[in-house]
Amino acid sequence: MTSVLVVEDDPQLLRALTINLRARGYDVRGVGDGTTALSAAAAELPDLVILDLGLPDMDGVEVVGGLRGWTGVPIIVLSARDGQRDKVAALDAGADDYVTKPFGMDELLARLRASLRRAAPAEDLPTVSAGALVIDRRAKRVTRSGEEVRLTPTEWHLLEVLVRDPGRLVPGRQLLQEVWGPTYGQETNYLRVYMATLRRKLEEVPSQPRHLITEPGLGYRFEV
Repeated sequence: MTSVLVVEDDPQLLRALTINLRARGYDVRGVGDGTTALSAAAAELPDLVILDLGLPDMDGVEVVGGLRGWTGVPIIVLSARDGQRDKVAALDAGADDYVTKPFGMDELLARLRASLRRAAPAEDLPTVSAGALVIDRRAKRVTRSGEEVRLTPTEWHLLEVLVRDPGRLVPGRQLLQEVWGPTYGQETNYLRVYMATLRRKLEEVPSQPRHLITEPGLGYRFEV
């Protein structure tokens, strides 16, 4: 049974999430603050964490960072904060997805399933070599000239979609929906920001990319 740790300080919402998830076969633990959440995860690692940012003892971004210090378990943030800065901060800290309140339960469940699929063990994923880059899709690890490159979960998801089929154009809308979720499709600024960061980390000359190619008005592709 897939285990889910729900971190939410609103008792009514925590109860609603717990009931809905259990009704769909998930093993649910619910806690109301960040300290208890970190202790609960350390005692029994869940398969996925649903995390509110507005906790009574610490900011949820700190909880994301605390978890990311030792585990890659998927983290879905729930928050009433809908500003781009808050979303970017949570995703850069290591969250896998960001859902704003109020939200639909069907959408949350779809995002939960997508996060679990992305985290599932890879069986036969090939390693991709491109110049000085080696992208180990199974280990979710990238090296450049033999040195490991640290990527955030969002950066990895973006790169992973592009390297599935080197040379193929991936439309921007598809990238947004696969990396950020099914309700995204118009936030092209997200792609510009994260592609620029990936180029700084992976390209020898970021201003003249050889591998992470933009097709203006269409999308992006990865060239070996």
